[in-house]
Amino acid sequence: MAKLYFRYGAMNCGKTALLLQSVHNYEDRGKKVLVMKPIIDTKGNNKVVSRIGLERDVDHLIDKEEKLYDYIVSHDEDISCIFVDEAQFLKRDQVDDLLHVTVTEDIPVICFGLRTDFASKGFEGSTRLLELAHSIEEMKTICRCGKKATFNARMVDGEFVFDGDQVAIDGEKQVTYDSLCPKCYFEEKEKYFNKEKSKVLLKQRKNQF
Repeated sequence: MAKLYFRYGAMNCGKTALLLQSVHNYEDRGKKVLVMKPIIDTKGNNKVVSRIGLERDVDHLIDKEEKLYDYIVSHDEDISCIFVDEAQFLKRDQVDDLLHVTVTEDIPVICFGLRTDFASKGFEGSTRLLELAHSIEEMKTICRCGKKATFNARMVDGEFVFDGDQVAIDGEKQVTYDSLCPKCYFEEKEKYFNKEKSKVLLKQRKNQF
């Protein structure tokens, strides 16, 4: 029986590189695959792009409200495997559709993505995948201190930030991300909010004069 897989990890753990390697393995054996990613992920536009320089055109960009089951079963081609990059951006119903595909169409679906955002809150798609996936695998990477990194810290213009919208694409509008262990993450978070508190106090003092 086909399965729904979720492979997650912090930034820089090699998720997209593994996806592309897996796609190559299928295609090298003459198998047809379907590579998709949510359209909200504008990094690489219509490509999946790995940090080590690997890339591939996606076969389909997933719209926010798209019914994935209907799209997939409409294909005349015999699909051996479906790959989804940046799966954290999926909607709950879309993850349900992917499970439906594995169960009723017997097509394995392998999703790659983040578990939590820069504020350590779960993404909608990732949360649903953790609830439904037949197989869940954590991909590991290390923090700047050498310990296991589990948090995705956002930086704007090289400075850590802990406020803002959940979605901010890596590499756009001076936004980058760093993978941190829990200790380093909370140290940076404390420094950030202490700095923000100091700004508020300074502003209040200025307003008194």
